[in-house]
Amino acid sequence: MQKQDFYQSLTLQARGLTEGESNLIANMANISALLWMSLEDINWVGFYLMDSPNELVLGPFQGKPACIRIPVGKGVCGTAVAQRATQLVFDVHEFAGHIACDAASNSEIVIPVYKNGEVIAVLDIDSPSVGRFDEQDKIGLEALVKAFEATL
Repeated sequence: MQKQDFYQSLTLQARGLTEGESNLIANMANISALLWMSLEDINWVGFYLMDSPNELVLGPFQGKPACIRIPVGKGVCGTAVAQRATQLVFDVHEFAGHIACDAASNSEIVIPVYKNGEVIAVLDIDSPSVGRFDEQDKIGLEALVKAFEATL
């Protein structure tokens, strides 16, 4: 299956899981589980939620225990919030200020989640492989997050 088709299917599944449910935590938990089951070569997937204008707090996830709080502007997740843009990191060890919650992670993608034009969370996915995520992953995961935002 081509990546584009894979992500279209994944987005449809995410819609099916979240349709008619307004609870943010429940929907984030199901999306995390869906991505954990479906994506290959990842070691962590989940959400960080805005807890204040300056800080993210750990939300629903799959994987090893993680950093609980991340300041906006710090690490890949905090940078995604500060820049209001997806961060596609080929090698986290070359990312200035990377926060190593799991030393086994080598690449990462972080997508901001918006409600009413404001970042309310980020979707964070880590891989033990350098260069795991590419532009097709970015496009596919951004589409999935857009579908999720429609439930907010």
